[in-house]
Amino acid sequence: MSSRVDAGPVLRTGKRRGRVAVIAVAVVVLAAMALDTTVVPIGAQQQEGFAADQYGAEQFPIVRDSVEERAVEAGELAAAIAEDKAAAGERYGVSAGIGPVVPVSFTGVVGEGKAGIYSVDVEGVPDDLTIRVQTGPAINGSDLRDATGDIEFGQFTNQIEYQNAGAAINDEMKAQVLSGVDTDALGGETISVTGVFKLINPKNWLVTPVSLSVQ
Repeated sequence: MSSRVDAGPVLRTGKRRGRVAVIAVAVVVLAAMALDTTVVPIGAQQQEGFAADQYGAEQFPIVRDSVEERAVEAGELAAAIAEDKAAAGERYGVSAGIGPVVPVSFTGVVGEGKAGIYSVDVEGVPDDLTIRVQTGPAINGSDLRDATGDIEFGQFTNQIEYQNAGAAINDEMKAQVLSGVDTDALGGETISVTGVFKLINPKNWLVTPVSLSVQ
């Protein structure tokens, strides 16, 4: 007579209980994930990103006030640069890569222009010094962004945002300063300008204005 006990049903029951436990755990995990999940509508991420227009509107007045406060009359600045370019850049400008950004003010007669960039004949500066001012429609460069030294790459998520910040400040300058000026008909006019330029070539200044008025 055999005394063997059939353990098959017990094992099968154990397996079923194991599967039920796994399923229960999975349900709990999924429920927890659902509670911890935030639904983001399409486009919401873009709306929460860098608002360039708002940034430009906020920053341009700060840049303008700083430049106007520190601007050096063109004749005085030209003499200082002729004496010692490096010392003049360090004294009057803000370090910005390959050259300092320097604030300047001048009054002069507008000469020839091309693509919105006009030469200006300014009294009291050397004859071999060319002063030009850019009036758009395209305002190039990041001189306004770099003019105060307070706007740095580390404040932005990436290089694109940093570039967009500079473009936004340029755009705000156009809206506040140049929108009321007939920039297509400046030849022969006398203008007063306060602005900045990057001191690379001491004989050629390309000025981005923060204020420009026609006399």
